[in-house]
Amino acid sequence: MHAKLLLAVLIAAVFAPRQAKAQARRPVTITLDSARFDTLVQVVEHQTGVHFFYDATQTDSLVLTLSAVNESLEKVLTLALNKTGLFFSIDASGNVFITKGYALELGPPAFQPMDTAAFAAAGKGAAKPHRVQEPFTEPTSNEEQDATLREAVIQAKLFVVGEKSENPRPGTVTLAGYVRDAKTEEPVIGASIVVDHSQTGVATDQYGYYSLSLPRGRHVLYIQSIGMRDTRRQVQVNGEGRFNIEMQSQVIALRNVVISSEKASNIRSLTMGLQRLDIKAIKQVPVVFGEADILRVVQTLPGVKTVGEASTGLNVRGGSADQNLILLNDATIYNPAHFFGLFSSFNPELVKDVELYKSSIPAQYGGRLSSVLDVSTREGDKKEYAGSAGIGVLTSRLNLEGPLVKDKSSFIVGARTTYANWLLNLLPAQYKNSRASFYDINLGITHEINKRNTLFLTGYLSQDRFNLNSDTTYSYGNRNVSLKWKHIFSNKLNMEAATGFDRYQYRIDAVNNPVTASRLAFDVNQYYLKDQFKYYLSAKHTLAFGFQSIHYKLHPGTYTPVGSESLTVADTLQTERALESALFVSDDFKVTSAFSIEAGIRYSMFNFLGPSAVNDYAPGQPLTVGNMTGTTPYPSGKFIKTYSGPEYRVSARYSLGENTSIKASFNTGRQYIHMLSNTTAMAPTDIWKLSDTHIQPTTGEQYSLGLYQNFASNTIETSVEVYYRTMDDYLDYKDGAVLVMNHHIETDVMSTKGRAYGVEFLVRKQTGKLNGWLAYTYSRTQLRMNDPLAGEVINGGNWYPASYDEPHDVNLVGNYKVNHRFSVSLNTVYNTGRPITLPIGVFYYAGAERALYSDRNAYRIPDYFRMDLAMNIEGNHKIHQKTHNSWTIGVYNLTGRQNPYSVYFVSQNGVVNGYKLSIFGSAIPYINFNIRF
Repeated sequence: MHAKLLLAVLIAAVFAPRQAKAQARRPVTITLDSARFDTLVQVVEHQTGVHFFYDATQTDSLVLTLSAVNESLEKVLTLALNKTGLFFSIDASGNVFITKGYALELGPPAFQPMDTAAFAAAGKGAAKPHRVQEPFTEPTSNEEQDATLREAVIQAKLFVVGEKSENPRPGTVTLAGYVRDAKTEEPVIGASIVVDHSQTGVATDQYGYYSLSLPRGRHVLYIQSIGMRDTRRQVQVNGEGRFNIEMQSQVIALRNVVISSEKASNIRSLTMGLQRLDIKAIKQVPVVFGEADILRVVQTLPGVKTVGEASTGLNVRGGSADQNLILLNDATIYNPAHFFGLFSSFNPELVKDVELYKSSIPAQYGGRLSSVLDVSTREGDKKEYAGSAGIGVLTSRLNLEGPLVKDKSSFIVGARTTYANWLLNLLPAQYKNSRASFYDINLGITHEINKRNTLFLTGYLSQDRFNLNSDTTYSYGNRNVSLKWKHIFSNKLNMEAATGFDRYQYRIDAVNNPVTASRLAFDVNQYYLKDQFKYYLSAKHTLAFGFQSIHYKLHPGTYTPVGSESLTVADTLQTERALESALFVSDDFKVTSAFSIEAGIRYSMFNFLGPSAVNDYAPGQPLTVGNMTGTTPYPSGKFIKTYSGPEYRVSARYSLGENTSIKASFNTGRQYIHMLSNTTAMAPTDIWKLSDTHIQPTTGEQYSLGLYQNFASNTIETSVEVYYRTMDDYLDYKDGAVLVMNHHIETDVMSTKGRAYGVEFLVRKQTGKLNGWLAYTYSRTQLRMNDPLAGEVINGGNWYPASYDEPHDVNLVGNYKVNHRFSVSLNTVYNTGRPITLPIGVFYYAGAERALYSDRNAYRIPDYFRMDLAMNIEGNHKIHQKTHNSWTIGVYNLTGRQNPYSVYFVSQNGVVNGYKLSIFGSAIPYINFNIRF
């Protein structure tokens, strides 16, 4: 133990408040009969005023029976913990530390261990204190013990904020600052800051920033975040000021990035349907080929589905894949898939925060109806250089980070690539010439200009290229760059301004035959500007307001010859341009300590712009080629068609107790851009189409109600949510629709009405040796087209299931940590098969046999079931070594079930034959090696 740290603890012990010492000496009267440990904690804390710090996973199965009348605190704890393997220590400030296996030895007699016999039986050594509900990890070096000691000193210290006035004015003042990781200075997102003896509390934003209104005087702040050690700060607030807080990582020896969230956020948060993901849990979930995948894990959450095994498209609460706004550092990702959909576009080693909004979508988000998936990457380490690398069956990755200017600027860069051709060579002979590759690159630069201004520059580049035993090569990719400026005007007001450029493009090349050599290309480009403000008006009101604007430029299709010998006739669809703008404002109003409401309005406007030639049709007639009467040209910059309207966002929470709450929400939305696809899953050849004169924006409403209950000191989370939503002008397709290079696409699509409803159950245990979640969803999604003037009537005008309607969906994710270095993970998935349209008979027409098809989506493919297993093996956790490594070994589709991806029919020699396609029809073993340095 370092001399300076020992001296600091001695000073803290000598000058500790006398009141705390007196509290620790207060007698305790208690009677427990088969009671839980947290009952003992509540009674003792109430009678003596001391504070307990312990690991809830070590006490959740502990049952106590004891009786004491006017006994000392030490005597009561000795009786309670006898023969349990748990030890206690009490510091000079009245803090009680419960540790397993060893008593805490941080200094002189102010820290009092248990009786000598019990201590000797358990073994000697020093253990570090741990706060409530945090996993226990043994110290790995003196450096970690020193960090523990520093933390104890900081918690005993009184911090003074603001200048003391001789005649202070009554009322509250604002305390604001950042919560950061003590080792890397990365922001801690979603950390809960609660004021002692009150219901006042806030959560940090995506930058770790908080603002808290407090009355002048002395307060104790309790700070919690998953993946970090719980801590507290004693502050004397004399006036407004800045107060930054540093938190210690759970395992200081490792550089694992942990997405943090408030332990009771599902109870206290106003937001319904919000799911935050822990990156450690993401890495534990077995996925195909062992590559940690954010979207695969998102699909295991209630209310989230996908229609295909090899698909990263999400169907959230009855919405189609294009109704999800997928953001990466404010940039829109139009296709989040790699390698036939087997991998998502997000590098998990760089991810900092993952949030999925299924309902109660905040007012600053718009443009999509179903959900928002907001992914943020980490900031680089501002103190020292670090990195990680990994090699797997199909992919390899390398990530580097470090300071540009120490404690002010940092960078982080990551890259992934694949070498999958060896796998394709194992396919049958007819696919021997198939090839596939992809890569993606992330770059992030953070620069703190001063305490009030910070810049964030991020870039993303991805590219996929493949062919399946043909001369046709498919390639697609994303290009994104964004610049964000965060400015703090005062403790009450801050601003985030962002601008950037997003591009998604695909290209299909067929060049082997010089006579037919051709290229088909598509791209969507958007420039955006966002500016949003947050104003902490008072302890009860937090305002958010701002504006956003997006300029779209789409090239819907370009078909060109390649080479001088090509006889291909060039064809180009006219460019589409539009401007989407929005203003928004919302208020988070804490009516009482138990009741809160958040209300917001977003007013959006969409302008379809010239130059363009718009097709004209006979009035009052369906939009068909036969009813086309000509075209009307519009000049550049002309507002050809304008759509606008309000979007309402309202949510409310009522607390039924410390661990129980009920929530309700209502929100509306408008979507001005649509994906046209001839597949049920997202594909690289999907076309995006802007609303125009003939294709109206899709609008929708959603009603939600939920009940939330936490158990075992907030370590077990349960919830049930029901929802009902409607959709108007949802695009479906006419029979035989042509989507590629169609100069009058409005004649092949039709506007339908939609409805979706369901119930979602979730049970999740986030800590302890055994953790994971069980999610069940029952949901239905149905469409109806019964307007003969708008086009053909589907299924007689009755409701019919959407192509992604899957009523039952069950996901079980379990992780068991055998020890600090070895864990086992199991993932089990079941869902109802999706709807299809089948041939049910034949008829003869024009001398040939024709297939007679059923009503649309009248049948279903077989149900889906899959079980995956993975073993995660960590290297040793010593700090003073140059690298830390780990292995992941597993089996995808453990039972080898041949789940059908699709069922299709082919006419062969005048006979219609049916076939079932399975993507993974056998068990697939994999192994991955990861190294951090």
